[in-house]
Amino acid sequence: MTVSATSISLPLKARIPRHPVETASLQSCPTATADADARRFTAAVAAGDEAVFCEFYEAYRQRLFRFALVLAHGDETLAHDTVQAAFITAAKKLRHVENAEHLWNWLARVARQQLGKAWRNQRQNSAIVGMAEPPDLPHAAAESVLEENLDTALLAMDDAERELLEWFYFDRLSHKEIAGRLAATPKSVSSRLERARAKLRLAMTRKLSHET
Repeated sequence: MTVSATSISLPLKARIPRHPVETASLQSCPTATADADARRFTAAVAAGDEAVFCEFYEAYRQRLFRFALVLAHGDETLAHDTVQAAFITAAKKLRHVENAEHLWNWLARVARQQLGKAWRNQRQNSAIVGMAEPPDLPHAAAESVLEENLDTALLAMDDAERELLEWFYFDRLSHKEIAGRLAATPKSVSSRLERARAKLRLAMTRKLSHET
């Protein structure tokens, strides 16, 4: 069904694949196929084709989430919000790209802009006070380094912390549901999540400070 571009329904709070440290499958596609898909996605978004927009969303959301997570210094909530905002912007403004690299660069630029806006709007929020705004990084080699840093930070966490973050952010379990799995209280789960988030943010901040 074809709808207007402004009425495209974004799958808000869609589940990011459970294993964020894996390489996105999109990156393994042959260049010609990826370029053709990029042009097809863009034309469909411009025409308001909701079905193809969902296909476009699924093709790029994991890679964009990884990128946003690194720039957000490990803040998963901010990264999720950034991805949603970037795709909403795409539904409204994406009209023409030449190839897959052009499309990715466009999405990455929009994500950086959205993240910078969120940072400025939340400057007084205690969770991000003192953090620098996300750097305007190049796209290819720098992105690879950033993903390696993210992988390292996640793998450095103990199994319990990593699983807790997966349950909450990727599986979308509530504090109560996680508490049931752990035979703990929701309050205890909240405290454990905050410690895990803080640890990941600190690890990413330290790594980025060495790269930028």
